[in-house]
Amino acid sequence: MHPMLRRLDDLAAHLRTRPDAVALLGLGSAGAAYDRLDEHSDLDFFVVVADGAVPRYVEEIGWLAAPCPVAYSFANERNGRKALYADGIFVEYAVFTVAELARLPFTGARVVWQRDDAPATLAECGRPPGGPPYDTVEFHLNEALTNLYVGLHRELRGERLTAARFIQSYAVDRVIALLRLTGAGAGHRRDPFDASRRVEQAYPPEVLPLAAMVPGYARNREAARAVFGWLAERFPVDPVIGEAVRRLLDAPLLPPSPGDLLAPDAP
Repeated sequence: MHPMLRRLDDLAAHLRTRPDAVALLGLGSAGAAYDRLDEHSDLDFFVVVADGAVPRYVEEIGWLAAPCPVAYSFANERNGRKALYADGIFVEYAVFTVAELARLPFTGARVVWQRDDAPATLAECGRPPGGPPYDTVEFHLNEALTNLYVGLHRELRGERLTAARFIQSYAVDRVIALLRLTGAGAGHRRDPFDASRRVEQAYPPEVLPLAAMVPGYARNREAARAVFGWLAERFPVDPVIGEAVRRLLDAPLLPPSPGDLLAPDAP
């Protein structure tokens, strides 16, 4: 058995002794698709508890340390923590009541343990994760183009970090969405919360040239040119936004003035 699955089983054995514990659900690579677990995985799970018990389980970690000492932990949200066990297993977990769990968007959960009187459908009770407002080729194509437009303007202003996010992150996310919608990478096990997961295994470099699209902080112009070329080769780019992006790609890159750096951010 994989050490992380064993750790969940050991946690379940301890939780079973606590009257305010209801269930333990594995998520992500520790959930229904646990065949993905490898030496680089972290351990994601939900602990379901009785009404009123959530703060106890978040603030106190004695239950978490029952199988192995915890070397490091911190509260990363109101309902959960991240922690590193002394043996190197890294965990991220959240604690909810049954009613709170039913209002959450999650998918792919696996019941590791649940009390006999717990609802039978705990692992399926969450809402499906929400998608973009318009999950269409037109939407993702034009989002990518406008991401490039805004990002290139910020690069020209000297705001290189935010430009990198628009060009090498947001626009590339839209490229991945376009690949999904057009049928490339058939059989790719998509992560509904993070489209960038496992894309290298799904799309070869000739389909998704990530090295050109994400070359780094100092190469936003090159990244934008690669993304724009990819889009224009595969989809009908509106001539107005297309020409606007081309002009920005060819605009002289000047160092920002002090006034530019102090000006309020563009909307």
